[in-house]
Amino acid sequence: MRILVTNDDGIDSVFLHELIRALNAAGHSLSIAAPLREQSWIGAAKSRTRPVSSCAVDHGFGCETWVIDGTPSDCVNIALAHLLPERPDAVVSGINVGLNASLGFILASGTIGGAWEGALHGLPAIAFSQDLTFAAYDAIKKSGGVPDESMHRTLRASAAHAALLTGELAAPGGSAGFVVHNINFPLPCTESCTMARTVPALVKVPGLFSPAADDGTHRFVFKLGVDVSPAEPLTDRAALASGRISHTVLDYRALGAIL
Repeated sequence: MRILVTNDDGIDSVFLHELIRALNAAGHSLSIAAPLREQSWIGAAKSRTRPVSSCAVDHGFGCETWVIDGTPSDCVNIALAHLLPERPDAVVSGINVGLNASLGFILASGTIGGAWEGALHGLPAIAFSQDLTFAAYDAIKKSGGVPDESMHRTLRASAAHAALLTGELAAPGGSAGFVVHNINFPLPCTESCTMARTVPALVKVPGLFSPAADDGTHRFVFKLGVDVSPAEPLTDRAALASGRISHTVLDYRALGAIL
């Protein structure tokens, strides 16, 4: 398939690079349009009040690659309208550095926002994210984005699963338009990990900013939130906690449905 790949951690993310390698190995024809810098927690935002630049680059991926100084949604929108020579078969976003599971995180996710932009264009759309511990996340950030060997093994396994799932979930005749497949990989992830269909966990995430400092500013403080989900049905957070890959179908056509 012809696949447009984006992410929200930026063009230099090793997590993106491993996904690209796995998709290439699976025989897909790729185009890359990724943000110049990290765009986490930006959702489906678009850069309305400033111009956005795009630049063709060679990052050694063996395919057309653009760096765009904007959000993941900017990347996909600009690529589909102005950069790609032909319409792709699907849009894939990720692999995100950290989970994107639960209602408290889904709407805020730039990774899901990039996939959502593809769904808005009537394309099959998949978002991939890798669960991490706080310690693993901090270690990756302190190393300049380079995971240690243990984390890299998990990442390679997750990318291999992602390549297989892309072939299945974005196959011709599947869902297209206003549907995003949200996939979260557990930590650790291995070739033998199984996948479960899930619903978004009901997670409240209050108090994400620090009290005001002396200069009146507040700082973002990451929290996993408080899970108030019932025992059933199986949630994305519960699947990850049990070591399974979580597959949540985000069908935005159901918004506002009369219950």
